[in-house]
Parts: sequence; C-alpha cells; structure tokens
Amino acid sequence: MRKSVHLLWHTGADDAWFAQLREALRGQTVHVDVSDSAVATAMLRLTTFREPVTAVVQAWWPEHAPDLSALAHTVVGYEVAETVRLRPPPTEFGERTPGLANIALLRRPPDLTPGEWLRRWHDDHTSVAIDTQATFGYVQNVVIAALTDAAPQVDGIVEELFPIEALTDPHAFYGSGGNHAELLRRVGVMAASVARFGADRNIDVIPTSRYVLGEPEPLSGRSAIM
Repeated sequence: MRKSVHLLWHTGADDAWFAQLREALRGQTVHVDVSDSAVATAMLRLTTFREPVTAVVQAWWPEHAPDLSALAHTVVGYEVAETVRLRPPPTEFGERTPGLANIALLRRPPDLTPGEWLRRWHDDHTSVAIDTQATFGYVQNVVIAALTDAAPQVDGIVEELFPIEALTDPHAFYGSGGNHAELLRRVGVMAASVARFGADRNIDVIPTSRYVLGEPEPLSGRSAIM
C-alpha cells in the first residue's frame, strides 16, 4: 500500500462541514484530521499560507491516489513514505481519537542536502521529540512527490498526539509535571533540536481532532519503530 497526505482549505468550514467531510470519506482507508471547535483554543497554531489549512486527509491506496478535489475549495496532495515512531492507540472507526493531534508541515532549508536534512530529522531529532514532549502518537512522513498541480513546497509532514490539556497548558504539552525549571529545560532542548533541521522557521502547525475511518490491511509499507 502507498500513502498520500492531502491538505484541504475550505472557506467558512464549521463543525457541520467537518461532519460532512467525514461522511463523504466513510468506508475509505483514511484518517481525517480536522481543525474544528474542539481545538479552537490551541496555544500553538502556525501558518505560512494566506489561510490556515482546514483539514488533513491521510489515505492509503494500492495503485492510484484518491481524487479529493470535490471535497473542499482547495485540495493539494503529496505521496509520502511513512515511519511510525509511536503508534497511536486504536480507536473505533469514525470516533474522535482522544486528545490533540498536531500536524506539522516541514520544509528543508536550502543550505541542507536532502540526505543531511533527513538524517538530522529522523536520526537526531526523533528521540528528542519523544523524550521532551508528552507525545503518545508520533508519525513521520517524508514527501516523495506532489500529486496535484501547483502544490506548495512541503518536504515532511508530522502527526503528533498529545493529551487534550496540551491545547492550553505548556506543562501538559511538554510533560513537565508542573515543574517550571523542567519545562524550560525541555523547551530549550526541543528548540535547539528543531533548529538543526530548519523546523524552527517556515513551518505550519495545524491543531486538529483526529478521526480514523479505515486502516490499511495489512500494514505493508509502514515501518513501526517503537
């Protein structure tokens, strides 16, 4: 199975529209991440676009990527290579995954070669991200190719799951247990690590609610690194 990630923009999207989106994709092998009212208070929300991304659809397919162009005003897609670092806990199809799912769009700085950028991100940064944050699901996607015309540059896509309290509480986000000194230490370690591969700039962070509508079976082509 191959995987693609699709970014959707839809002017005036509300919870009713997000429900319609999930209904339109029911029965397909997709995960849907929506920036809905449940995550409206998120303290971390970054965008490089004129309008922030409304929803993200992750899809698995054997031969042809799905055409999602009719689902929103603007849709762009990317084929990706996925690495599962922390597998999210299972949830019932169609039910909201507990917590907050942050989607980050990464771009390789021009002064780093693709190989060095990937090494710093995957080999050096992964353990830092897991050790310094209260993450309970962590998936990395390296962009292989754009699937739609005029797709903006995106080189990596990350999905990280956090407790719902991480929407507004830095201690819940970083897992520092209310210890201010430990919070500052973790923030400093994380900031230094992301700066090494350019994730301290030119980045989008989209807080979302995560819905699993279908899973690829078997999980071929997915590497689980625990």
